[in-house]
Amino acid sequence: MRKVREVIVVEGRYDKNTLCQIVDAAVFPVDGFAVFNDREKLELLRRLAEERELIVLTDSDGAGFVIRNFLKGALPRNRVKQAYIPDFYGKEHRKRKAGKEGKLGVEGMRPEVLLSALERAGATFEGEDASAPAREPLTKADLYELGLTGGPGSAEKRRMLMKRLALPEHLSASAMLDALNLLYGKAELLALLNAEL
Repeated sequence: MRKVREVIVVEGRYDKNTLCQIVDAAVFPVDGFAVFNDREKLELLRRLAEERELIVLTDSDGAGFVIRNFLKGALPRNRVKQAYIPDFYGKEHRKRKAGKEGKLGVEGMRPEVLLSALERAGATFEGEDASAPAREPLTKADLYELGLTGGPGSAEKRRMLMKRLALPEHLSASAMLDALNLLYGKAELLALLNAEL
């Protein structure tokens, strides 16, 4: 079992149970939308962010993104990493039927998918070499030049790119930029796009 230095923030206890079977880490459930009105929990998250850094790992549905965006605004950005799971459709074993959008949440993901999401977010696996080569980041101007923002058809191009890269469909252009920089960087993404043209 790989040991993660950062505190992993998830939506609920079932997400925590799933992660604790995969990684040795402090996993902190925010209890869904309850975090919006819980000042003490937010203050604790701020302290944890300053001391150990956080990785936010929410479901890829609309509710997960509402919680993620709230936390983005409430926590110090430079101490929080964002981990994204892809859109997989189905239902968790414990539920009678699939959620509103029909997507699996963190608790329904295979272990290798969750490990990959943590790796791509930049999780610090203790006992492993954490020195990765620095990548040139993508900018908003790069997205514009690629036709992914600001022009006719850009929303559809973003949607197709996110599907091709197994990124959640609810990412805004800014969140997509963050995710692309976490996962690829400028050179890797350009090489990937050129290879597919």
